[in-house]
Amino acid sequence: MIDMIGVGPFITVPLIVSAIGGPQAMLGWIVGAVLAMCDGLVWAELGASMPYAGGSYRYLKEIYGPQSWGRLFSFLFIWQLSFSAPLSIASGSVGLANYASYLWPALRREIATVPLLGHARILITVGTLAALGVVVLAVLLLYRSIVAIGAVSKLLWIGVLGTVAWVIFAGLTHFNAARAFDFPPSAFELSPAFFTGLGAALLIAAYDYWGYYNVCFLGDEVKDPERTIPRALVLSIAAVAALYLAMNISILGVIPWREMMDPAMAQNKYIVSVFMERIYGGWAGSLVAALIIWTAFASVFSLLLGYSRVPYAASVDGNYFGALARIHPRHRIPHVSLLVLGGVALLACFLELRDIIASLVVIRIVVQFLLQTVGLLVLRKRRPDMPRPFRMWLYPVPALIAAIGFVYILIGRQNFTKELRYAAVIVVAGVAIYLVRSWRRGEWPFALKSVS
Repeated sequence: MIDMIGVGPFITVPLIVSAIGGPQAMLGWIVGAVLAMCDGLVWAELGASMPYAGGSYRYLKEIYGPQSWGRLFSFLFIWQLSFSAPLSIASGSVGLANYASYLWPALRREIATVPLLGHARILITVGTLAALGVVVLAVLLLYRSIVAIGAVSKLLWIGVLGTVAWVIFAGLTHFNAARAFDFPPSAFELSPAFFTGLGAALLIAAYDYWGYYNVCFLGDEVKDPERTIPRALVLSIAAVAALYLAMNISILGVIPWREMMDPAMAQNKYIVSVFMERIYGGWAGSLVAALIIWTAFASVFSLLLGYSRVPYAASVDGNYFGALARIHPRHRIPHVSLLVLGGVALLACFLELRDIIASLVVIRIVVQFLLQTVGLLVLRKRRPDMPRPFRMWLYPVPALIAAIGFVYILIGRQNFTKELRYAAVIVVAGVAIYLVRSWRRGEWPFALKSVS
């Protein structure tokens, strides 16, 4: 649950409200919870059947064949992670800088704006420098032994659920139903605008819910994984969905949704602080900003810790760049992998939060989630006798719903081609690198068949 919550719900409320155009944004979290649960059942079956370290890397390899397509798809999974993981880390860093700007308004001062392809741009503010500093600090803290890392990690996570609980309590005790359910006239009219808005809201909701699958990456360290992994997935998704709905309805019951419609407004960057300020005064806004800064840094720290181990493991397995398999001689950590992901995260901090989230979600859906969801169907057909301690409920309905939902997120939004182009470039570059590397190493699809 802590992996799921992170900083997401504190920074995305205005994004999802402006995407769908009103308090019907609650549909985004509800439908997003259904999508997360359907996809969670995919992870539950795969995780219980293959309780190994590595998660998707192992699943894709086994499903599609470790010496054929599975080798390519597992390589592409690690390749996209080299981009999507830093984007995820950057989203926490930028979110932290946004809340810091509530405490120190000077962080909002713009330094420069550089347009990019499509509608993206590089916006450099003083807060951007703060976001860069967050990444650097996380890398420095992680550049030490795992024992010290564990102590820091426990310290950082103390306030996460407490912050969420305080926000919910504050909102429910000062709740204005007329304000929370002040739907615009066309809120539920099934028009093209409704469906494109729902698609944009679902993209943000997917970002908020993601993390439920992290237990699968530690499958070999989980006690009784055949039972624990499915339970952890289902219960955490249900519990976090309830928390998200309560928290977001609470905010909508205090702050009119029309104030959130312009994502460029400064208050939208630290909406929860504005929410607490209106209820209790400036001291509460400042305190919750400090707690969210704490939570955001915990998220950055945890993500960088976990993700830095994935390219390292693939490199040790021989299916990624060998340099990333290097271990620091004194601290015994995969320092090259840590530095590479930290370096890419620094570059991602120059993007706007909306573009960071959209690019992250689209890249992962294209290269990981769709391949894995379809892969479950393939695995059921190819290996019907494979031991399955947990079988997806109502198979194959949840897998089909998950696949359809992911496709809807990809193409059911305005200007959806922008992020798809980014994903396509990453896929094409990844395939090209894999083929060149495999050709040089004499591996599939260039491996010579043995002659009997």
